[in-house]
Amino acid sequence: MILQRILTQSRISRTSHFSSFFIKKNTFSFMPPSQRQKLIVTRTLPQASQARLDAGLEGVDIVQWKEDRAIPRAEFLKMVNGAEGILCLLTDTVDAEVLDAAGPQLKVVSTMSVGYDHVNVSELQSRKIALGITPGVLTEATADTTVLLVLAATRRLREGVDAVIQGKWGAWSPTWLLGSQLTGKTVGIVGLGRIGVAVAKRLKAFGVQKFIYQGTRRKEEVEQDIGGDIEFVEAERLFKESDVICVCCALNNETKNMFSYNAFSMMKNSVVFVNTARGGIVDQDALIQALKEGKVGSVGLDVTVPEPLPKDSELLTFPNCIVLPHIGSGTLETRTAMSEIAIDNVLCGMRGKPLPHPYDA
Repeated sequence: MILQRILTQSRISRTSHFSSFFIKKNTFSFMPPSQRQKLIVTRTLPQASQARLDAGLEGVDIVQWKEDRAIPRAEFLKMVNGAEGILCLLTDTVDAEVLDAAGPQLKVVSTMSVGYDHVNVSELQSRKIALGITPGVLTEATADTTVLLVLAATRRLREGVDAVIQGKWGAWSPTWLLGSQLTGKTVGIVGLGRIGVAVAKRLKAFGVQKFIYQGTRRKEEVEQDIGGDIEFVEAERLFKESDVICVCCALNNETKNMFSYNAFSMMKNSVVFVNTARGGIVDQDALIQALKEGKVGSVGLDVTVPEPLPKDSELLTFPNCIVLPHIGSGTLETRTAMSEIAIDNVLCGMRGKPLPHPYDA
């Protein structure tokens, strides 16, 4: 009778909704309450990964923010109390205040992103809290978006679409809306990591004559992989010689506001400037000034400061500036892979196992 009652109860959902929180306990676990762990998830995940959470995780009580917006700071601070693991997004700042609110039992922070500028890494390290990221899986999607913006900017896509919508499409003219092509051009890539390499390989098919790149060191093995005319150069030379500049590097103390007014002043006034990395790498006020003064030809951005960009931002007034809402990794395949890695990272950390994809200082 006792076993029958337990099995009957195990089939009854004990899922509860409190305001915007979703709390789920794994009803098939016979683990004593004192041994159960608390996992915080700060947003609804893609369908397959969300189904994995909804099915329950052995020995884990999941507390999840279910609204389709970033969790408010005050709610986040309340929710993390007593958590052993946090699965967060790049919209969630994880700093000393959050770690204090969580408590000393916190073992791991797993961010569903390859970037970690929203996490105070040194604070985690001082408390011996593991940090997981999701590298590799967003390379192809982000590279596709980078090439999309390069093509859109070089061929004046925004101006063309606006002309159609606004009824300004007149008779065919041999001089109207002339863009440029990539054949024979020099492309500068800032940050020749996974995404930078994928961008170079894609653009090579468009007949790019030469690639120049800037970073912490020369990468001869990568040069051989890409093939053709490719050279490691200093930043100043890249600014001066590039017809197209693609920003693919991480945001850190060395790259923050790397693209200043001085940097834009060195560039060709026909340069195509594309950033799909992090908004903070660009001094946005300097970019706006450069656009006003005609120091850059066209711009394509998938990242800005802040995000979301206010609808009255001056950036949106330039017809030669295309802004996307940070959708570089926005494919179902990529976001699902990212969320699966994030779950694996946080579970391993909570169970005292090595993370499959840890932050590597």
